[in-house]
Order: sequence, then C-alpha cells, then structure tokens
Amino acid sequence: MRTRIILILLGWALLASACGSSAASSGGGRTRVVAAFYPLAYAAEQIGGRTVSVENLTPAGAEPHDLELSPRSVADVQSADLVLLLGQGFQKQVESAAGHGKHVLLLLDTSGLRRFPNGDPHVWLDPKRYELIARRIGAALHRPAATKAFVRKLAALDREYARGLAHCERRGIITSHQAFAYLAQRYHLSQVAITGLTPESEATPQDLQHVIDVARRTRATTVFFERLVSPRLADTVAREAGAKIAVLDPIEGLTKGRQARGENYFTLMRENLAALRRGLGCH
Repeated sequence: MRTRIILILLGWALLASACGSSAASSGGGRTRVVAAFYPLAYAAEQIGGRTVSVENLTPAGAEPHDLELSPRSVADVQSADLVLLLGQGFQKQVESAAGHGKHVLLLLDTSGLRRFPNGDPHVWLDPKRYELIARRIGAALHRPAATKAFVRKLAALDREYARGLAHCERRGIITSHQAFAYLAQRYHLSQVAITGLTPESEATPQDLQHVIDVARRTRATTVFFERLVSPRLADTVAREAGAKIAVLDPIEGLTKGRQARGENYFTLMRENLAALRRGLGCH
C-alpha cells in the first residue's frame, strides 16, 4: 500500500510538472514562437536558436501591412507559447487574433518605442531601435548570452552606417514609399516619398509632380524603390528628373529565392548601405 501511494504521488508530481512547463515549451522541449512578420521572426530565430521553433505569419515575398489570417493561422497564434507583434495598430487582424494574454508580446509598447507621428512602423531599419526589440525578445526567451551576441552584431552594423553615411554629397533620399523615417533620422538624412506608408497607397498627379520638383531641385541622382512592388512610379520620377532607379529594401520580408541564397536582415541592410552610398555620393 505504501509503495502504491508513493507511485500515485509521483505520478501527480510529474503531471503537475508537465503542466507547469507547457507555457514555456509545447513540443520537443522547444518554445513555439509565432511572429507577425520577418524582422520579428529573424530576431527570435537568431536569439532562440535550437530552443525555439519559429513560424512567420507573413508568407515569403508578401507584404505584412494588410496581412489577412487564415483560420489555421488564427489557431496557430492562439496556441503558441509566445506571439511576437509589433503593436500600436500595425497588423490589426493579428493583434485581434492574439488577444492580450501573457504570451503576447507587443514589442513597440514593451520596448519603450513609439511610432513616428506619421505612423511609420519600420523601426527595424534603425539598428539601435531594433536592438531594443531584440533585447525584449531575448528577455522573453531567457537567452541572455544569445541576446548579447545579436546586439553586438547590431552595434557593428550601426557603426558601419554611421561611418558610411558620414560624408556624402547629398543627404536627401527619394523613395517609392514612406518606409525609411527611422533610418533617415538616425543617420541625419531626409526622406521624400512618392506614396504613403504602404506600397499600395495611391499617388496623385500632384504628389508625383512635387517629388519630381524636389528631385530636380536637389539634383538627386537616384530614386529608390523596393523589390516587392512595381518600380513604375519610381521610374516615372527618375525619368522626369534625369535620375536612375535603385533598390532600397524595407526588409519587411524575403522572397523564397533570397532565403534560399542565405540572405537575411544583415545582408540586406548592408546592401541598402551600399545603395545609399552610391545614390548619395558618399566617400
């Protein structure tokens, strides 16, 4: 009888232990992380390493701005151990599906970051702001050493940008959409955008003429566009202003082809830096 009681108590203890740890990891001992889009997923993968399995809700090559969730994606969000969202109204459907549980991390709010008054969500294009997001993800995953290593890489990237953009003939960038306010502020640039915060925003003829006038007045040599949308408007402005077009990536997501080639946030940020240096005449 005594042996049987001990075995029963041991069984209850093991069951309680399993239930208590389920919030931290839900399969194979790894924490199931669902991230709303690429920069959040990438930070979680790099910091979490083998301790996490990360799902990116935004498909490869898709825009995250107006992401619509399938019923399966909603279920994945609600069953995840950790949900990473930018917050403050970006991707409202994802925020609604996630709710407000302890496992939901609204990174703009919990990192002490605020979106610019124009609503620009692209905080990750500033390595210093992205560092704050990375630290918050690292704290949630209890990975201090990996977080420190990731932050060191971001600090090195910031130094490269500061040096690379310190001495340029021009400091104004003309872009296809208004995604580079944080990068521009950090490195003392100014941004003029053809369209608003989403690539689908419509530019009026007056908008186009204004940007063309700015490009002519500032003697811009380059109009920047992004890979995931048509360069038609950027090409129009460039042609009228006697400039060329070049890619400046907002790094909202990667196509499958670029993923297969091993490209990532850091490689794309360095491509952006090279494009900026050429376009702005930096030396």
